[in-house]
Amino acid sequence: MSIPSGTSRTWFVTGGSRGLGRAFVEEALAGGDRVVAVARDVSPLDALVRDAAGDLVAFELDVSDRAAVVRGVGRAVAAFGRLDVVVNNAGGSMLGFVEEVSEEQARTHLDTNLFGALWVAQAVAPHLREQGSGHLVTIGSMGSAGGFAGTGLYAAGKAALGAISDALAMELAGFGVHVTLVGPGGYVTGLFDQGLAVADPLPAYDALRTRLQEMWADSEDHDVADAAHVLREVVELSDPPRRIILGGDAFDMVEQLERSRWAEYAQWEALSRRADASSPV
Repeated sequence: MSIPSGTSRTWFVTGGSRGLGRAFVEEALAGGDRVVAVARDVSPLDALVRDAAGDLVAFELDVSDRAAVVRGVGRAVAAFGRLDVVVNNAGGSMLGFVEEVSEEQARTHLDTNLFGALWVAQAVAPHLREQGSGHLVTIGSMGSAGGFAGTGLYAAGKAALGAISDALAMELAGFGVHVTLVGPGGYVTGLFDQGLAVADPLPAYDALRTRLQEMWADSEDHDVADAAHVLREVVELSDPPRRIILGGDAFDMVEQLERSRWAEYAQWEALSRRADASSPV
């Protein structure tokens, strides 16, 4: 079940105080919707809360705390009576080659980027099921299409979110609930300033590190407002996609990655088929 375009919705946005999350909050308000925004620090939203004249509720929430998430979702539902669009956005970034990342860094990163999003999905699913409508949007990454040197842990969390999102789409479809995984490209979010963890570098990888820095030196980050406009279009669709990439550059890169991956699969098809060659036909 979808809500017609022009009808007021209630959004629940995690990580809503900055970056893409803040842009989603502003886009929803500009469209006449109501929003519950949560983050570990919601003080950047103070002025927006005052200007929203009751249409924006903001409170602190650490999504890595499952019990707190359940309470927070209950508080969000109580604020406006329902949830129509849930944007599972909270997260941070992790830079470091796989060998360099410490156990503490890996667990801390995945506690928010993977398990935090899982706790939110589990907490909102009963509400969406019972009302027979809603749209759960998970913010993944163009990087969730596959691992890349230096961002393996980050991509791992996002890839896992993709699997969970695909499963949820199948599990909730019968209840009138849509599920979409969004894969943004590069946007000006401050993620690499405020939400970044960096592993201690090993000298063995210095040459590769230098090559990667040169490779990404000319990359361009885009305006978060553009991503927010498209997300609003997505949630207004009667039959939204289960996965969508945000950004032309990101689309081209993911397409190239997927084509390359399938080309390699095809190259080794004969060897693959030998793995069950003894099975009865």
